[in-house]
Amino acid sequence: MPGALMVLTLKVISASMSYQDGLVKKEDLRVSQKKNRLKELPSLVQYLGYCLNCGTHLAGPVYEIRDYIDWTEDKGLWSRDSARPLPSPYGAALRALFQAALCMAVYMTLLPRIPLSMFDSPEYQKWGFWHRLGYMYLSGFTARWKYYFIWSISEVAVIISGLGFSGWATPDDDKKAKPLWTRAKNVDIMKVELAKSGVELPMCWNVSVSTWLRHYVYERLVPKGGKAGFWQLLMTQVVSAVWHGLYMGYILYFVHSALMISGSRVIYKWQSALPENAIWARRLGHLINGLFGALVNNYSCIGFLLLSYHETLQAYSSVHYVGTVVPVAIILFDLVVKPPRTGSARKTKKVQ
Repeated sequence: MPGALMVLTLKVISASMSYQDGLVKKEDLRVSQKKNRLKELPSLVQYLGYCLNCGTHLAGPVYEIRDYIDWTEDKGLWSRDSARPLPSPYGAALRALFQAALCMAVYMTLLPRIPLSMFDSPEYQKWGFWHRLGYMYLSGFTARWKYYFIWSISEVAVIISGLGFSGWATPDDDKKAKPLWTRAKNVDIMKVELAKSGVELPMCWNVSVSTWLRHYVYERLVPKGGKAGFWQLLMTQVVSAVWHGLYMGYILYFVHSALMISGSRVIYKWQSALPENAIWARRLGHLINGLFGALVNNYSCIGFLLLSYHETLQAYSSVHYVGTVVPVAIILFDLVVKPPRTGSARKTKKVQ
């Protein structure tokens, strides 16, 4: 039930805030607020259907009430009067079902071999630094497959219902346009495991919740005309931690996530300052950013798994707090030393 209550909490908040946005002048709203605002109060049946929709109630993904109402009333993307007939969901659903089965198989294979109880064992204490750090990575890698399975099963349900349809791809040949089912997709496994930076990770993991946090927390903490900074990012991550549960392991994980994203932005800034013809140096920057994200994420996720404050700090200390020291050092370095501003840096500034 905790997972269902977590999803329900996000739905209740987004529905109420979308209705509140509908009472505000449109020109005072951000793009996402304009898109999702409700001009009328939903009926009780619509509201309960949105909150308790069985396809997403247990594990998400979270979606907007405006999309849900359009789906139930055959409006917008789901209109029967559209020039194109609604696509069949079965091919996409079968792919997601195969992915779910594969993820469960990987998880059940790895779990007995990488137990979390190892962090308290005398054997673990005898290992060297790199052996311990490697086990941390394997622990995070193993745990992620459980979530991949859960979200893949939810993806199947949302696609089969038709709600997962999110439009058509737009190739040059209109006849070859393919239906998109991204509304149902909550994770991109390959992009998570091979993320090029710490900034890319949240965009591929628990996508619907990351989108919710961006629209309902992060953007709303930024004053109109102002610029987002580290504190908006940190507060967003703290909200995410509290939403998961009042355990110090969650708090430590999401605080480290804020450090990871900020540190990754610093690395990207220096990478962008390199001359455009320095191809190998830029590739090295990509590699460093990817390794940095993998280090901090797999180090900090031990807190997400162990939850206990004492056990988490014990695990962190076993690798000399490397996943804390490295991002903090990078952020402090950026405060003291600024990269040279080049034409390339100015062009790529907005990308991140």
